Amino acid sequence: MKLLHTSDWHLGMTFRGGISYAKDQKYAIENICRIAVTEKVDGILLAGDIFDKSIASQEALKLYDEVMTHICIDLGIPVYMIAGNHDGAERLSQCSELLKKSGLYIAGALTKQVEVINLGDTDIYLLPWISTDKVKTVFPEKAEEINSMEDAYRVVLDEYRSHFIKGHKNILVAHAFIVNAETSVSDRAAEIGRATMVGSSVFEGFDYVALGHLHGPQDINKNIRYSGSLMAYAFGKEETQEKSVTLIDTDSMEHRIVPVPQLKRRTTLTGTFDELMEAETEPEIIEGYVRLNVTDRYVGMEAIGALREKYRNLMEVTGRSFEKEDQQVTMTIEEFEEKRTDPESIFMGYCRDIVGEEPSEHLRGLFMSALSVYEKEVGGQ
Repeated sequence: MKLLHTSDWHLGMTFRGGISYAKDQKYAIENICRIAVTEKVDGILLAGDIFDKSIASQEALKLYDEVMTHICIDLGIPVYMIAGNHDGAERLSQCSELLKKSGLYIAGALTKQVEVINLGDTDIYLLPWISTDKVKTVFPEKAEEINSMEDAYRVVLDEYRSHFIKGHKNILVAHAFIVNAETSVSDRAAEIGRATMVGSSVFEGFDYVALGHLHGPQDINKNIRYSGSLMAYAFGKEETQEKSVTLIDTDSMEHRIVPVPQLKRRTTLTGTFDELMEAETEPEIIEGYVRLNVTDRYVGMEAIGALREKYRNLMEVTGRSFEKEDQQVTMTIEEFEEKRTDPESIFMGYCRDIVGEEPSEHLRGLFMSALSVYEKEVGGQ
């Protein structure tokens, strides 16, 4: 039997509340479906963070509905899914018993009942995102033993291991932060929650552990793997990561990686303002998501406007600080757009860009007074 391991789709994610990734996500998922069909997989393991927020947007819910209907009904491929820390566990598992009949198996919140699906000589165990408090509630008789997240995982997984059937292969789908695993810029939730880290030894006994949570594809050991996120959600390390899915052969328990094509490339470019404006840049970069590091000047509104003419999907710009030239300031394009609708910010930017200095408090006061008079005159017309 062949299984496909994926995770961290984060449907509904936007770039700091601005640019929607829906088209990118749909494109990547379509490629995952193509891989599933080409490889004739018998099931898909979806290891959490299907959504980016516990209360998903209408756009995200619509895409989720379309995708799961296509995979489970049109393609006839069952999906074995768990809730991650970003998902609303109770919402995700609504009608779970009913959905099983369509091939969609969902483990939302942890329960006393072990979530296991038997597929011949292979058993798939579904372990959603857990907390120490949740495990104490579900296993009150073990509460005194639970002093850390690692203790919590051992209690739950000991229960799972007690259900092992001799001669069967055991696969676990989980959402966890393993000690010494490599994080990416978009793993902010994981970085903040370092107290949730666990050692890989808690997963002993399982023939393959399909993990979600961290966005960089990586092997922890020969039996434990993060498939990584659906697409690159940040600049930095993720620019060079090849997003992929993992195929597991349950006969040999070997796995291999299959790249997932992306709609847009993510790139950071560094140079002077003139170099960035005059560079003969590849069309793939121009059409992709771009972060610019301008090395020779403060980047004001006029400069950003010029850069956007060339780099259509410009998302971040780093330039010298106006106050101290040895410091750098990063501004997202969303922040730039917000400043354009703020008269005081526009005035401040004008003074920096054109006059070459910060306006004094007196000058700012004069501007705001004039603006107030103008707004009253316009409002009275």
